Amino acid sequence: MKNVVVDKIASVAQHNNLASELRLSDDIPCEEGVLVAVRVLNNKSRYNQLELTSGRMATVNKGDIVVGALGHRKALRGYSGHLPTTLSKGDTIQILNIGGVVGVCDSANPDVGQPFNCEVLGTVLEFPYLGERIGIPARAGAATLDYDALLQTNGVPVVALAGTCMDSGKTAAACSIVSRLRHHGFKIAACKATGVSLRRDVLAMEDAGATETMIFSDLGVITTTQENGPALTRSLLTELARQTPDVIILELGDGLLGAYGVAAILADAQIRNAFTAVVLCANDPVSAWGGAKILRDEYGIEPAVVTGPATDNAVGTEQITEQLSLPAINALSNGVALGDLIAALLREKRT
Repeated sequence: MKNVVVDKIASVAQHNNLASELRLSDDIPCEEGVLVAVRVLNNKSRYNQLELTSGRMATVNKGDIVVGALGHRKALRGYSGHLPTTLSKGDTIQILNIGGVVGVCDSANPDVGQPFNCEVLGTVLEFPYLGERIGIPARAGAATLDYDALLQTNGVPVVALAGTCMDSGKTAAACSIVSRLRHHGFKIAACKATGVSLRRDVLAMEDAGATETMIFSDLGVITTTQENGPALTRSLLTELARQTPDVIILELGDGLLGAYGVAAILADAQIRNAFTAVVLCANDPVSAWGGAKILRDEYGIEPAVVTGPATDNAVGTEQITEQLSLPAINALSNGVALGDLIAALLREKRT
């Protein structure tokens, strides 16, 4: 074991209560969620920040010692990378996302530039045994995902937001809906069920008025997949329903055709039947058409409304209304109307 003073602890380690001085081990288990300390080897002018456990964003600089979690990522508009099979002190890996997921970068989107390269310093150790100096590898999460988890919403309605891809306006729409429902007197819980560890979106929903929030990384899941997506969604909805909110807002990160498990979640009949409404977020009218077709044909889901960049002006909203026979409301310019539509659906469900 050796001691190291770290500069930044990523939000993926939110539940570990780490101090700035940590003990490290040279033995590094290559498993998703294991916390490691790394030294940053280069500077970047784009995509150069890290979300800290406080929720604040901090610029990362060459020489910083950072704590992150081993994991993988398959992002359309960011970095794609995999979990290494072996890892030793002194090896080089990359920071794959703002939340602090680290692994081996396979490809990079030109918009974000090359990733931060990092020298591996060791596994972060925790000491759970009182009075003993026996350290074990620290792992992200407040709990462990139960793959056999049952879904028990106890009648609490669920409004799900699904997008055609990442950056299709899901979080903006979720926040608009949360904010407006709060003005209607609803007690709102919110969660994010798919994607790569980053708390920014659920923090935004808290700022909008959600009283209880959760994200998949609370269950020790670093990156969601088709295999774990349904179980973690059942777990999140069940846990939030125990808080007796009036409604749960569920954001499905990434897109309908992405690798993070949205398709598996929508294919789960029990989860699907818990949805009171599904909001489709799309980047353009063609993706709105394709997204609606997938929801209708593959899952038997009729979207309640279309929002996202596809509705940024009257051209898009008119095309969506005419071609899809669906209401189209922009969350940024007309969030009140979007929230009112959802409120009306929820009141209709009550009766």
